[in-house]
Amino acid sequence: MTSKWYGLAPLLAATALALVSPAAAQTPPNVLIVGQIAEPQSLDPQVSTAVNDFRILVNIYDGLVRYADGTLEVEPALATDWTISDDGLSYTFNLREGVTFHDGTPFNAEAVKFNFDRMLDEDHPYYDTGPFPLSFNFSAVESVNVIDEHTVEFVLTEPFAPFLSNLAYPTGLIVSPQGVMDNVDDYGRNPSGTGPYRFVEWQSNTRVVVEANADYWDGAPALEAVVFRPITDANTRVAEMLSGGIDVMVEVPPDNVSQFEEDSAFEVYEQAGPHVWYVMLNARYGPFADKLVRQAANYAVNKEALVNEVLQGTATVSDSPIAPAFNWAYNENLEPYPYDPDMAGQLLSQAGVDSPEVTFYVTEGGSGMLDPVTMGTAIQADLEAVGFDVTIETYEWNTFLGIVNPGLGEDVDMAEMAWMTNDPDVLPFLTLRTGAWPEEGGFNSSYYSNEEVDELLEAARVETDIEARGDLYKQMQEIVYEDAPWIFVANWQQNAVTTQAVQGFSLQPSFLLQLHDVSKP
Repeated sequence: MTSKWYGLAPLLAATALALVSPAAAQTPPNVLIVGQIAEPQSLDPQVSTAVNDFRILVNIYDGLVRYADGTLEVEPALATDWTISDDGLSYTFNLREGVTFHDGTPFNAEAVKFNFDRMLDEDHPYYDTGPFPLSFNFSAVESVNVIDEHTVEFVLTEPFAPFLSNLAYPTGLIVSPQGVMDNVDDYGRNPSGTGPYRFVEWQSNTRVVVEANADYWDGAPALEAVVFRPITDANTRVAEMLSGGIDVMVEVPPDNVSQFEEDSAFEVYEQAGPHVWYVMLNARYGPFADKLVRQAANYAVNKEALVNEVLQGTATVSDSPIAPAFNWAYNENLEPYPYDPDMAGQLLSQAGVDSPEVTFYVTEGGSGMLDPVTMGTAIQADLEAVGFDVTIETYEWNTFLGIVNPGLGEDVDMAEMAWMTNDPDVLPFLTLRTGAWPEEGGFNSSYYSNEEVDELLEAARVETDIEARGDLYKQMQEIVYEDAPWIFVANWQQNAVTTQAVQGFSLQPSFLLQLHDVSKP
């Protein structure tokens, strides 16, 4: 694909200088430099699974719908409106006219059909441009039908309560069919959407650059360009922020929040959202195949200390696979496992386990992972205090995902993980169902299995009454709490810091980074 990005040459030169000499760096005017936590995996929204990537993607692409500012409520985007059949099996969308992809090709009903067929139809000619790990979100779609150029119909196999919310999630963003056809082998590095910013370049481990789309259907953004810089080390991100090398830093380390709050040169933003940080336990192999040992691990870990001392009060203690932000689905009757080393020891004795040896995979950092190395070390110490023999192995984020997502094998007993989701269905459906074992295309890397949990999750997906649906999730949480496939640790309150020059910035409950309305005069 081509792009008229030659006018950004001074910007790229200035950014390169900043990379060489951060202490003297000053970001270019009208250009936003964002310090990201990691290198992107892919700029194909149907391939990517990481919030780190999603923060870029929502600025390049649009979906049929999107989350309204400051909420998880759905509003029109590339679709102007829609109707739902009485039986809940058909959604018909009227599409916005006159919209083109960044490569100049038209957005229309055929483009919508291409996107979802590419993800869901194994016989589609471009299905092999995947894999599409979050296509689970649309598993109820039986067919996508072009009614006319600006009308498209989704036919479902059964009523599917999260459907509109899933369309607003990044997996539902619409890519250019021509862009995929022209870049079969590397579309993820040559993206083309309809969003407020056009892709310019991706220099590995250095920057992703996007420029303003002057023809954006919802109005041209004020910024000339945005540069997303992967800075994996948290201390380096802080140093870059303090020295003027970046304008925005996401996921501020807990130890540094007060430092930025007390400095008038910066603005700190916080926003609650549906985040869950946990340690998955291998329920298929090794000592954690025994429920008593999993429960022992939950009693052994001092989660209050993790939240208050390691995370400096930027999170609350977790007790469920559904975050409290989903108040209608969250089971308020549950209480976090208390810190009780004596109970942990009793359960280990009851299980007949003496000094169980476990291997613990920890990541250096990643989307929503907070302070994973420090947290991992503290968890190791708590487990060892009650008799576990814990060996930690630490990996870079993308390497970590490549090892953990295919499933915890016989040599891995536990691994850190965090999810930020748009609907209470997503996390348990993709990580706790038997049908979501990695071999089936899901993310149940713990190999946890409970038939009653499976039945409750399937029933909740098709229940359109929100109160009844919430009751199903609450029942599921009670069972999962007892089975303890994870060490439930924390629900984070996301944060970011900007310089005072940045205007119109806000954080979203979706954890997405919407930059259309941001300016830097």
